[in-house]
Amino acid sequence: MGERMNGLIPPVVFGVAFLAVWELAVVGFGIQEFLLPKPSSILEAIGADWSVLSEAAIQTGIIAVSGLVIGVVIGALLALLVTRFGRIGEAATPLAVALNATPIVALAPIFNAWFGITSFRSNQAVVVAVVFFPVFINTARGLLEVHPDQLELMRSYAAGEWSILRRVKIPNALPFFLTSLRLAAPLSVIAAIVAEYFGGPQNRLGPVITQNASVARYDSAWAAIVMASILGLVLFWLAAALERLVPWTQTGGEG
Repeated sequence: MGERMNGLIPPVVFGVAFLAVWELAVVGFGIQEFLLPKPSSILEAIGADWSVLSEAAIQTGIIAVSGLVIGVVIGALLALLVTRFGRIGEAATPLAVALNATPIVALAPIFNAWFGITSFRSNQAVVVAVVFFPVFINTARGLLEVHPDQLELMRSYAAGEWSILRRVKIPNALPFFLTSLRLAAPLSVIAAIVAEYFGGPQNRLGPVITQNASVARYDSAWAAIVMASILGLVLFWLAAALERLVPWTQTGGEG
């Protein structure tokens, strides 16, 4: 516990110093608040609009988390399939790369047409499309980058492919998978908010940002951005905490 608290001190000190410099810079250089609001103004806006912002953060969080879970499951399962069956990999990998190369701003209108512009699923589908690729690529890498000696040893004991997968390949891939989860967690929030710009209920962070910016309430728009940042940080910390809890990650690789 003491080590964790010590680890929190540097980012907290840096964050406080950054906010102080930001506040002083806006005041000292006379920067207009429509260009860059002061942190104190943003904090006041969070307090004043808390009920709206908290509800919006919850609604966007539901989209982000549900899409993240679905995308992670699809990415991990696809990685298992393409590394186990080569022909599936030859067909699926180029499609996965093509989907990943498609901008969110192109996917969102398409999913709105498919599922309905006010549908929960349209925004969720954008999150799934964005987060599944890093999970797929990293997990597949972990499944493939197994030391040949380990495979040779398992086969010398007449182990079947399922046994090798369960005892060697999956433990080897787990650190890669967890690293990809840390990458995908904040991406899910970004994808959800961008998708919300193109449609959906108005009680989410994306519409709150655009509505306030359109009427020059920039402090409130920044307040919604701060809520989105907090949501992304929470998901990242949860993924990092899960990574620390898994003992296999001590010998794992990189994403």
